[in-house]
Amino acid sequence: MKLEGVGIVGYGVYIPRYRIKVEEIAKIWGGDAKSISNGLKIFEKAVADYDEDAATIAVEAARNAVRMASIDPKDIGAIYVGSESHPYTVKPTATIVAEAIGASPELTAADYEFACKAGTAGIQTCMGLVASNIIKYGLAIGSDTAQGAPGDALEYTASSGGVAYIIGKDKLIASIEGTYSYTTDTPDFWRKEGQPYPRHGGRFTGAPAFFKHVYNASIGLMESLNLKPQDFDYAVFHQPNGKFPRKVAKMLGFTIEQIEEGILVDKIGNTYSGSSLMGLAAVLDKAESGERIMLTSFGSGAGSDSFSILVEEGIKKIRGKVPSVEDYIKRKKYLDYATYAKLRRKIKVIS
Repeated sequence: MKLEGVGIVGYGVYIPRYRIKVEEIAKIWGGDAKSISNGLKIFEKAVADYDEDAATIAVEAARNAVRMASIDPKDIGAIYVGSESHPYTVKPTATIVAEAIGASPELTAADYEFACKAGTAGIQTCMGLVASNIIKYGLAIGSDTAQGAPGDALEYTASSGGVAYIIGKDKLIASIEGTYSYTTDTPDFWRKEGQPYPRHGGRFTGAPAFFKHVYNASIGLMESLNLKPQDFDYAVFHQPNGKFPRKVAKMLGFTIEQIEEGILVDKIGNTYSGSSLMGLAAVLDKAESGERIMLTSFGSGAGSDSFSILVEEGIKKIRGKVPSVEDYIKRKKYLDYATYAKLRRKIKVIS
């Protein structure tokens, strides 16, 4: 789908300060830290504090986005929060965000869930509402405190963080040229009601899930816009680990230079709904006017949303207004496994 005049007005991120290293987790479960790090291409991950959850993370990211955009939050006509770790099963996270940023009650708000691509689904919804002049601005957020069972492979990567994007038509810092989605019923990863941790299909999560959907969404986007990998300065893909985005980039014909700026999983882990959007934010923190970015998310279950984003001159005016991705990455404190288990409530009391 091609678009004109719709894009990003501002964005904000939030990454908790706590980190745990792969070697600290491996030490407890008897794994080989070196082989795990080399295999997953990840060294440490962000960990939410005891009083942090997907809602508080979403609020902080949203506040940063509003400050960057320099808009009145009452002009935001829609808020969508994508997450697979909403703090309430019945009660929206989006209403908490709306109240916290001072948005008007005259808006539409909802929570989205599609594994790790719920945030980009929110962006597409906001794009449609803005393009049709139903709202002035839309706020789309991807926020998670991802879960991984003790000793499971997911525990090395599942992390915490969030990103918020304000979509509009005026004062654009980046235009969205088009979007393309690819979706099938592929059960590679799931968590049933009442289960504390998700389950995954092991190697099945690769070829029929991640690679099939990311590849087809990205190819579909380029064909619909008559673009090639060489037409992009950067490419950002969902990052369940450090291996998958690099492999799919090669499959699509992108170079290492095009993707490295947006790969963050080695430093903060997989922030799930915030993963690809966090990579985009890191690229936008440094991109110049006229540069083009491909963004392709992935959500298990399974689907991908792909976007072509053109950086505008206005990006220079907003630099430095809020903390960058790198600012949050540098702000860190390491945990031992016992403290990590306490903060992430891995110690269950059975009565």
